[in-house]
Order: sequence, then C-alpha cells, then structure tokens
Amino acid sequence: MLDFNTHDLSELVGTLIDAAMEREAALLPPRAYLGASSLGEDCARRLQFQYFNAPKDIGRHVPGRVLRVFARGHRVEDWMADWLRQAGFDLRTRNERGEQFGFSTANGRVRGHVDGVIVAGPDTFRYPMLWETKAVGTKTYRELQKKKLATSRPVYATQVALYQAYLGLHEHPALFTAICTDDMEIYAERVPFDRGLAQRASDRAVQILRACDAADLLPRISTTPTHQTCRQCPWQDRCWSLPSPTTLH
Repeated sequence: MLDFNTHDLSELVGTLIDAAMEREAALLPPRAYLGASSLGEDCARRLQFQYFNAPKDIGRHVPGRVLRVFARGHRVEDWMADWLRQAGFDLRTRNERGEQFGFSTANGRVRGHVDGVIVAGPDTFRYPMLWETKAVGTKTYRELQKKKLATSRPVYATQVALYQAYLGLHEHPALFTAICTDDMEIYAERVPFDRGLAQRASDRAVQILRACDAADLLPRISTTPTHQTCRQCPWQDRCWSLPSPTTLH
C-alpha cells in the first residue's frame, strides 16, 4: 500500500511512476524469437528460457528505475541519430513503409532490428554502412576506448556482425557509436565485417533452436549457481532447480 501521507514527495512520485512503467512493461507481448542482440551472450540455456518466455524467478522482474534507465538510453540514441544527420550523414532508420530495418530468418525464429543504415555522407567513410549505437556508462565507455568493441563488448560485436551479414552490409565497415550518459562524450569505431563471428553466431542460433525443438536443455554455463552470469540471470532458481542434463518435457 502507498502511504499518501508521506513527507517524502520524491519517493511518492517515483513510486507512482515506477509502478505505472512496470504495468506497461508487463503488457508488452513476449519476444517469440532469438534476437541478434542476445546471440552473443554466454549462456545458451538462458537464451532457451528467453525463447520460450519461461516465467522469471520471483522478484526478478525489471524494476521501474531500470526501465527509466532503458528509456533514457533510447532517447539518447535518438539524439545521436539526429546529430549524425546534422553532421551531414544520410542516415536512414526506417524503410519506405516506416518500419525499422531488420532481418528475419529460420522462419522468423531468428530476427534482428538495426539502428540504421548510412547511405551517404562525409568522404572519410565508405557507403552504404551499417550504423549501430549504444548509450553506456563511464566504465563501459572507457573499456571501449581502451580495448575496442570486439574485445570489450563481444555481445555488441556479435550483433553488428549478424546485421552486416544478413542485411548484406558487409562490404564496408560498420559505424559503431556509443554515448557516455554521464558526460555525453561520443565514441566512434569502424567495425570491419567479421565473417567468422557472424557464422559462429548463426550456427549457435541453429543449435539452440534444434535443442528447443527437441525439448532438450543445453548445458549450463557454469557448475555453480554463484557464477556471475548465473547470479544475474532472471531464471537462476528455475535453472538450478532442474537436474542436468534434462529435457523440457
């Protein structure tokens, strides 16, 4: 119950907003496919739970505060698109039907939606090229600067490689950008097409789908539930309550 007599107005308003955002998020339809944005993740079993929209563990829903962070990231990414256009890039984020550019394969069970395609612009670049952007915190931003995309954020790198492969944008390097949400610094990197990475990710999607069709759970990423990836997984309890190996029957 909310205490409308509270003297902490910030807490009251924040609680009301978070509750509204959580209700709205609960009404969103589940994603009934493997997304390119997640195929680079470590644990294949987690992707199976996600594919089947398995109920998350109690208390593992995304809280309103985190939903607000996600919303901020989407707005920042929209700003980046506007800034690129102002800088002279001919950036397309929608097709002629007003739909986001993307791909679908395996009878729609593997899909991806790209941030945009740049078809013309400053002479320093070659076109057309895929554009992918992220809003990140300072830690991630500094890691990108130091180690570059492939090493610091392999999940993002996998996403880019799949987009380049399935949209036929592999001839020229992609433009990856990231905005630090703490000080609005901009990171930019040319990402050449990694054919091997795209193939491995595509093969992995096939492996996961075949396991799902056979109702077989793939191995866990770890031998202990205290592994960092397991601790952060919304299906940690469900996963570790099942015997291994096991099936989904």
